[in-house]
Amino acid sequence: MFDSNTIETLVDGILVTLRITALAGLVGTVVAVVSGLAGLSPLRPVRWVNRIYVEVFRGTSAIIQLFWAFFALPLLGIELAPTETAVYALGLNMGAYGSEVVRGAVVSVPRGQYEAAIALSVAPWKRMAWIVFPQAIPSMLPPYGNLAIEVLKATALVGFITAPDFFLEGQKLRNAGAISTQELYLTMLIGYFVIAQAIAAGVRVAEGMATRGLEGRG
Repeated sequence: MFDSNTIETLVDGILVTLRITALAGLVGTVVAVVSGLAGLSPLRPVRWVNRIYVEVFRGTSAIIQLFWAFFALPLLGIELAPTETAVYALGLNMGAYGSEVVRGAVVSVPRGQYEAAIALSVAPWKRMAWIVFPQAIPSMLPPYGNLAIEVLKATALVGFITAPDFFLEGQKLRNAGAISTQELYLTMLIGYFVIAQAIAAGVRVAEGMATRGLEGRG
């Protein structure tokens, strides 16, 4: 049975998991947009640097990235708290995958939209910000939702760098005998599932709003 201390500990862990997921998602979103647009840059060095970043983070394990950021960066004079390390490492990981989502969505916008903007002498940055990017957003949102859920699931790894997330706090309770194995993992299954469904619902709402916004413009 769950006593008040057990419930409080699990809730604290869930709040840390939610915080890491939200902040890593924010970092990942910003990085994905910047990286995705950098991948379309006419400047070859910018595209090369961006490609190196994307391939390194997509080609290595998230847990190795967490370990490297937490254990190796201090040797270079950069030391972060466990939660901060989790946010930046998972955010950069998400950004690498999201980069391709952004780039593909922007490329999928009909060429006629670019040509019309050029014909109207719209500046390149305004063309992207006001015309092309808004039309690409609905295409980005479904895969973006998947990435956000992947970040949520990856937070279960942050306990390995001592961030007190839902998984780590639950493991501590289990090791202390405060909760049985069956109760703990059933609770975790339900907890992660509910959060994932909330993320998916939020993305669906955002997708509907983005689509209606474009219809209104039409």
